[in-house]
Amino acid sequence: MKSRMDVAPIRPVTLPDTGIGYGWEATVMLVATLVLLCFGLVTLYSASGFLAQSKNLPDWHYVVLQAGGAGIGLVVLWVCSRIPLGFWEDCAWPLLLAVIAMLVAIILPGTTAIAPEINGARRWLVMWGVTLQPSELAKIAIVVWTARVAVRKAGQFQSFSRGLLPLLVVWGAVLFPVLLEPDFSTACLIAVLGSLVVFAAGGRIGHFLLLGALMVPVVQAQLGVSFRANRILAFRDLAADPEGAGFQVRQSLVALGSGGPYGVGFGEGRQKFGFLPEAHNDFIFAMVGEEWGLLGVVFLLILYTTLVVVGLRIARRAPDEFSQFLAVGLIGIVGVQALLHMAVGLGLVPPTGVALPLVSYGRSNQVVTLASVGMLIAVARATDSTPGVLWPRWRRRGESRA
Repeated sequence: MKSRMDVAPIRPVTLPDTGIGYGWEATVMLVATLVLLCFGLVTLYSASGFLAQSKNLPDWHYVVLQAGGAGIGLVVLWVCSRIPLGFWEDCAWPLLLAVIAMLVAIILPGTTAIAPEINGARRWLVMWGVTLQPSELAKIAIVVWTARVAVRKAGQFQSFSRGLLPLLVVWGAVLFPVLLEPDFSTACLIAVLGSLVVFAAGGRIGHFLLLGALMVPVVQAQLGVSFRANRILAFRDLAADPEGAGFQVRQSLVALGSGGPYGVGFGEGRQKFGFLPEAHNDFIFAMVGEEWGLLGVVFLLILYTTLVVVGLRIARRAPDEFSQFLAVGLIGIVGVQALLHMAVGLGLVPPTGVALPLVSYGRSNQVVTLASVGMLIAVARATDSTPGVLWPRWRRRGESRA
């Protein structure tokens, strides 16, 4: 009679230490991010090749630029994962003021040399050969600043005048120049990120409903702008303007529908050949659906869901209130953007220029997203009492500066 072999492990099985994070949350967060980053570069190569060639550029032009941004972003991720969390709390105001200064600089009349108009908008700073989109930095700045203020106001959010109202004044200083670029979708996204942090700190739903009611005239005025109004009409009825405002969404749905369960194959998509504008950026989700099919879409959903769920677990286990509020806002940078981008591609919301994190072309967005992941890893490391993450030492006891 053969003896039975015991193959059970002799000690608990743990995931390998990445050297950046400690514990399984940081490891899973990092692995999911790297997989998304690699998948994004592969998808971008297919989606942008024809566009590059139409501009007499090599077919790998955009993917090489994006890979360069990914390299910078990974360095930023590593640095942010090592920066003590107390540093962000201390630098909340300087970071916010620096971002506001950049946002104001790009809309001033005499700054076109460093803030040129591109596609009818002034959203980028171009200095020393480097292009930077300050509104992307504003996402992190508003999350860090709101998290810091929320710690001090945690017991005052039951009152609108003493809780949410003072924050709106500062938020307005960020949102107003973003609206003037113009970039209505990013302004809305920044407002949502700040609201997520306040909600996590105990903000009342009734106050947000009141704020929404007060903002209706502003939103109506913004939506009344001709191109936005056309997009709203096209969203309500794609057949109303099939060759105009409704063209992108119609072509996006065609791409998604033609992919079927398994897709038409990598590089075999047809919508990128001039049929779907911004196939490498605002509508890259449609390219995933066309070439990778339902399997590719589900794969993306699993990766983003993993990032969000693990990020919320990191927030729940955070060592102090600031870290907790910060983690909620940071995971919103990834989750809310991904949700909006996919909703646009599916025709569930009016078209907006929201990138798919780590997949769409755009180096500023890519670096900011990787920085957010790095800061989340720092929170996870602080939770596991890693020396040197909380700074200065007295903060390791969970205290907060008054």
